[in-house]
Amino acid sequence: MARRTVLAARGRPPLTAAAGLAAALACAFAVWTGSSWYAEAHDERAAFARTRDEVLQAGEQGVQNMNTLDHGDLTHGLDLWEESATGDLLNELKDSRKQFAQQVEKAGTTTTAKVLSGAVTELDERAGRARVMVATRVTVVAADHRTSTKDSRMLGELTRTPEGWKLSRLGQAPVGDAAAPSTTPSAGTPTPSGS
Repeated sequence: MARRTVLAARGRPPLTAAAGLAAALACAFAVWTGSSWYAEAHDERAAFARTRDEVLQAGEQGVQNMNTLDHGDLTHGLDLWEESATGDLLNELKDSRKQFAQQVEKAGTTTTAKVLSGAVTELDERAGRARVMVATRVTVVAADHRTSTKDSRMLGELTRTPEGWKLSRLGQAPVGDAAAPSTTPSAGTPTPSGS
């Protein structure tokens, strides 16, 4: 009888072994869920960073395009302006294209922009909207070959389109401490100085 009791006791695992197994399973589950959460959070941050980089690149390129125009190659330059824009800004560019081309051709100016720096100031992925501030150096060569250079800061609003991020508004950033940058830059046709 005593022998049967001893064998039965040996046949089932001790309570501490079962508790240890449960603890090990709980630990493994916690590691798995924790690593899954970390990977998902990391993926979301990485995706946001990629989108931010896309917005910045599109914003900088758009601002550069909008401030570059050669009177000898107006069609190409104005096409680039329109390719960089969407919404009301695109409509405004199309509406004033002929008149602006005549002004630049008459003035005989060539304007070239170089991006000095840029930053994304706002990004709403769900709404497909973003804002950037871009510092540029614009060089204008007049018909008499005189050159002038001006540094400026531009505020741009971008909208996501099927073709990528495009400028939907563009304007000069306020200078000095007197006024804070507008959260909704007014749309306007960029006009290279000297034109």
